[in-house]
Amino acid sequence: MQVDGSNVIQAPRERVWALLQDPDVLARCVPGVQEMTPDGPDSYTAVLNVAVGPVKGKFKAKVKLSNQVPPESMTLTIEAKAPTGIVNAVGQLVLVDQGESTRVDWSGEPKMMGMIASLAGRLIGGISKSQADVFFGNLEKEAQKPVPA
Repeated sequence: MQVDGSNVIQAPRERVWALLQDPDVLARCVPGVQEMTPDGPDSYTAVLNVAVGPVKGKFKAKVKLSNQVPPESMTLTIEAKAPTGIVNAVGQLVLVDQGESTRVDWSGEPKMMGMIASLAGRLIGGISKSQADVFFGNLEKEAQKPVPA
């Protein structure tokens, strides 16, 4: 199932790009992240507490940023595993310069396997959009913080 949307962040594109490159910011923005540690160039290991419909669990995830064209676009790949199943997602982010703000156009394709797919599969579209709204709301808060000197 393909999901997509757009969110506007009240910050210049270079600032939004820098925030998306910072693992500490990503850890604060991604819903459910308990920890996120770099494990290579543009690659991270994360632990997430996630509820997907009626299924809750602790997922161990690999997060990778690729196809980066600074400060315009990137691909985000997530492979998350838990006893209840597997969630894989590939998403595209395109940052559109709007002067003092940035529109982030996003699209992705989440896939679920295991018990999580059978119990929450038909809910994934709505869940993905609500999780994206939380992520971009958190990113907006990060963008409003003072830039470190």
